[in-house]
Amino acid sequence: MLERYFRPFEQGRSLQEQLRENLLQAILDGALPPGEALPSSRELSKLLAVSRNTVVLVYDKLVQDSFLIPSDRRGYFINEKFLRQQLNVSIPPRPKHLFERPDHAPDWEARLQLQPSAMKAIVKPRNWREYRYPFIYGQVEHDEQTTARWRDCARIAASGAHMRSWVDDQVMQDDALLVEQIIQRVLPRRGIKAGAEEILITVGTQSSLYMLSCLLGRKGQPVGLENPGYVDARNILQLAGCNLRPLRIDRQGLVVDEQLRGCEMIFCTPSHQSPTGVTLPVYRRMALLERAREDDFLVIEDDYDSEQNYLGGNHPALKSFDDSGRVIYLGSLTKGLLPGIRLGFIVAAPELIHELRALRRYQYRHPPANNQRILALFLAMGHYDAHIRRLRDSLSRKWQCISSALSEHLPACQTSGMAGGSALWVEGPAGFDAWQLQRLAAKRGVLIEPGDIHFLGEERPQHFFRLGYGAIAEALIEPGIAALGAAWEEMQRSALAP
Repeated sequence: MLERYFRPFEQGRSLQEQLRENLLQAILDGALPPGEALPSSRELSKLLAVSRNTVVLVYDKLVQDSFLIPSDRRGYFINEKFLRQQLNVSIPPRPKHLFERPDHAPDWEARLQLQPSAMKAIVKPRNWREYRYPFIYGQVEHDEQTTARWRDCARIAASGAHMRSWVDDQVMQDDALLVEQIIQRVLPRRGIKAGAEEILITVGTQSSLYMLSCLLGRKGQPVGLENPGYVDARNILQLAGCNLRPLRIDRQGLVVDEQLRGCEMIFCTPSHQSPTGVTLPVYRRMALLERAREDDFLVIEDDYDSEQNYLGGNHPALKSFDDSGRVIYLGSLTKGLLPGIRLGFIVAAPELIHELRALRRYQYRHPPANNQRILALFLAMGHYDAHIRRLRDSLSRKWQCISSALSEHLPACQTSGMAGGSALWVEGPAGFDAWQLQRLAAKRGVLIEPGDIHFLGEERPQHFFRLGYGAIAEALIEPGIAALGAAWEEMQRSALAP
């Protein structure tokens, strides 16, 4: 019974911390009856293959915190009285299976109005760092210099006047210093001018999209999406009941023609089209804005991977050309920095931001104010700019390395996209199955992402896959692609076998 509570220990966290968490969970779930002694330190250390001293220290700490009571020559027992008084929990007389359905449980299937779990979504392995060659998108390589500077900003934010800016519930307001830094440091590099009344801080692009779908989406509303395109945008708009229209793209991104007619909103990724990575040229951006004015539709611009073209200059954001207020700009502040921080922002007309702010109040009021202030300091002290420069140089080298390795080890495949971003979209020959390659590659420690999930509709091409190179060390790219090439050759041999 007790064994299931002890998951494999995680690297980077102390054994004492994890053992304490597991023991407390077992106690609260009733897996350790109060009338029975816990396993001795010798038994538990043998069961978990950890030092006996570690177990003793954890037991002693739980005694100090009143969770356990020691008994001479008998061992440690649960302090049932303390748990009931302090934690307001009762200890069940016998443990139930974790997933046992209680008697007379509600019929959730009948009650649920939506079932998001049934939607097709990108699933990334939680243990992706255990792969030797993780070509996974949306994650970053560990950067000790950046994390050290973030810790320094966190220390500053927890002191003096800075602390007073975030300890109170801000209700509907954003950190004024962060908004100022976005206006002064982030938006100018994208060619955007905006005032504070045009900016809202969010907990990431998905949150931004969900709020926009709540305010602007409706059942049956015609909304255009790039095809292939961003999966989460598709699912969020489907949850709002929108009628999604797949929009054709080519090697320059979204095709601006009659296919846009009839759409009330269009979601697009001009800087680096998701997932192909191609950049929408300026003439198409201007044509898109002209059509938006003529046909009276809104454009949601997701600048998730702000242009970092390693060859040639960057184009200003679509929003920078917008003179009618029809473009709603979504930015990410931490995707290439520390993805787990989850901070982003929206730039839009003041009237829309006003309603978004009111809606956000009823969802989560505001993003954690301490993280907002830490990021504001990170920007103000120049750390963000320094990180972007290092990231650009690193990704440039990685792009050259992976492009060269693909030419050598997978010559039958073609890649798309500009020399920029942090991923390559790879197209195999007709009849190629990316999922079969994914399975064979995983046996060699290579993690790739099949691309069929990005297509809208029932017929999803199977011969595309994505290679992210933001999270893998530069030195591992060439051997990783070589291992992928070996998996490709194995797949080809199996296809020819009688």
